[in-house]
Amino acid sequence: MPKITIPDLLSKKKNGQKITCLTAYDAPTAQMLDEAGIDLVLVGDTLGNVILGYENTLPVTISDMVHHTKAAKKGIKNVFLAADMPLSSFVSEGLALADADLLVEAGAEAVKIEGIRHVSIIKELVKNDIPVIGHLGFLPQSIGTDGGPAVKGKTVEEADSLISAARLLESAGVFSMVLELVKPDIAKKITSSVKVPTIGIGSGPYCDGQILVVNDMLGLTCGKVPNFVKKYADLKDVVVDAAKKYAEEVRGLKFPSV
Repeated sequence: MPKITIPDLLSKKKNGQKITCLTAYDAPTAQMLDEAGIDLVLVGDTLGNVILGYENTLPVTISDMVHHTKAAKKGIKNVFLAADMPLSSFVSEGLALADADLLVEAGAEAVKIEGIRHVSIIKELVKNDIPVIGHLGFLPQSIGTDGGPAVKGKTVEEADSLISAARLLESAGVFSMVLELVKPDIAKKITSSVKVPTIGIGSGPYCDGQILVVNDMLGLTCGKVPNFVKKYADLKDVVVDAAKKYAEEVRGLKFPSV
């Protein structure tokens, strides 16, 4: 499998080929996803929830993102690697550019930025040859002001706003955009309204690709999992059962054997 590039991802949309994306936060997981033929791996700030034990993504720092991006990069040969810009990066355009540079130095081939509040930053990064993925719909970094996860695009006004935002992101220079918890028929309209690929998460089947948090789809998440997630394995039970068996054998003097 050849190395995936931005032109490859754009070509998939043009040719009607679905784009496969998953998150990863460490080298072994990234390597397994690479071997599986996934197109794009995102080092998401969801690491706050599924790795660091936070309630949400807000406390994640650029140091966290750089650390895990470096780790994921070590497991990758062919997959396209992107990384989230954490909320703390957006104090100023200068800081955002410096933080994006750190992620690129760590191995990211693109960064992802939520919403349209940071369009000027997106333009600045693109001008400095840092590819950007946009993100519309439910914005986890805005959970403090926007409330919890909820489907977006239910009203005519909200739907029109999402379509306009997608066009604005495209004009700002993003090469792709994530649509999170967008009403499926609106996600379909957005997908047909822009030339760049749309990557859905909880937004129905009409996007150009799909992404899930890898811990969710593997059954490794300790806590509530979004309703739209499909579990392709239940590894939490496998790990717990293996640990129980190990503990029983150690306590019963069966391991290690003489």
